[in-house]
Amino acid sequence: MVDANDSFIEITDDDGTVIKCALYDIIEFENKQYALLLEADTEEEDPEVVLMRYTEEGEESFFETIDDDEEFERVSNYIESLDVEEDIDDDNE
Repeated sequence: MVDANDSFIEITDDDGTVIKCALYDIIEFENKQYALLLEADTEEEDPEVVLMRYTEEGEESFFETIDDDEEFERVSNYIESLDVEEDIDDDNE
């Protein structure tokens, strides 16, 4: 897992801009792990969520861009379905 001492993760977007993110969650889907990162340097009420593939090799953790559009779409849809299920559970309480 991600080291609890790592408060922020810096990623570089397509334009070369470094974005500081906080790890929100790691989910497993289709035998792979994916990280949900929240943009940290923003004053937006709802910060942007960045979805990346998460892998571990030994004690090293890696965050990789998901280049396959179909894979990205499947994972995004899965995450959205989790949000809907969570909202339904909250409404029933």
